[in-house]
Amino acid sequence: MEVDSDRLNAFMGKMITEVGAAMNASLVLLGDKLGLYRALAAKGPMSSAELASATGTNERYVREWLASQAASGYVEYDSASGKFSMLPEQAMALADDDSPVFLGAVGNVIAAAFLDEPKITDAFKSGKGVGWNRRSECLFCGTARFFRTGYMHHLVQEWLPALEGVVDKLKRGAKVADVGCGHGVSTRLMAEAFPNSRFYGFDYHEGSIAAARKATTEAKLGDRVSFAVHSAKTYPAEGYDLVCFFDCLHDMGDPVGAISHVRKTMAKDGTCMLVEPFAGDRLEDNLNPVGRVYYAASTMICTPASLDQEVGLALGAQAGEARLRKVASEGGLSRFRRAAETPFNLILEARI
Repeated sequence: MEVDSDRLNAFMGKMITEVGAAMNASLVLLGDKLGLYRALAAKGPMSSAELASATGTNERYVREWLASQAASGYVEYDSASGKFSMLPEQAMALADDDSPVFLGAVGNVIAAAFLDEPKITDAFKSGKGVGWNRRSECLFCGTARFFRTGYMHHLVQEWLPALEGVVDKLKRGAKVADVGCGHGVSTRLMAEAFPNSRFYGFDYHEGSIAAARKATTEAKLGDRVSFAVHSAKTYPAEGYDLVCFFDCLHDMGDPVGAISHVRKTMAKDGTCMLVEPFAGDRLEDNLNPVGRVYYAASTMICTPASLDQEVGLALGAQAGEARLRKVASEGGLSRFRRAAETPFNLILEARI
């Protein structure tokens, strides 16, 4: 095949950009952990010496880190003063955990993907799964912080109100199951908003449940929030008014079985809320920047997790609404609709 030089040069330019982004992912993690972004956003413009002093770090390392961040466009550099600063938009993405566009936590997730690469490479050859109990610890805290951004700005404000009659029940006092709750971020956000309701978080990963309990105690929510180690098919029946799956149904080996268990554990007029990564129903619908991130995460995290469990349906993080509707229907929840959406999530309502 004849090589088109213009096309080759364009592709090589793209690849150099990709290599720079991949290398800088580790520096985003470092900057987040050491508080470099937060200090620069709060106190800048600063020299490397001033930022090092403010964060208790070494100036020579900080100087090189700042240069890499300026080359990436993550911070600004003024050659006249020799100082660095952050634009408000950069600070929102990298320095403010409570921002609606915070992405500073992705370093942990990316680090876990690289640390666990040998296990995934072996799984490619064997066809076996890699469960969460075999993943690097940074995956769990990174996942919790990454999803916290969307949950904090959409869950109570938009997603729950989009469900038929659910907010009224929560205000009066309802029973809620948060299945696959991880560190319990979503559970606590709902509990803080609806003090008359009781919330039960379930996850099969013991370390995540321990972290959820600790954070709930610190938040003084233990009177209405509890956590227990259970799979999506073993958590106890309580006649729940609302059963939630936050970005986790596609990770499960037997999502149909999980929905079948929902039907048995939910009140007759209850609601099941599925929050899933945004996706179209066809591969070509997802060949975009968001789909790119989710397909990569699905390859390294979601699909291996599902294949490690019984059935191993491996929906993947880009299952799409039609496939999820089929899962809900096969599990016994035939009333199904898209209640809301964001650029990153589908919010689906399923009922008996």
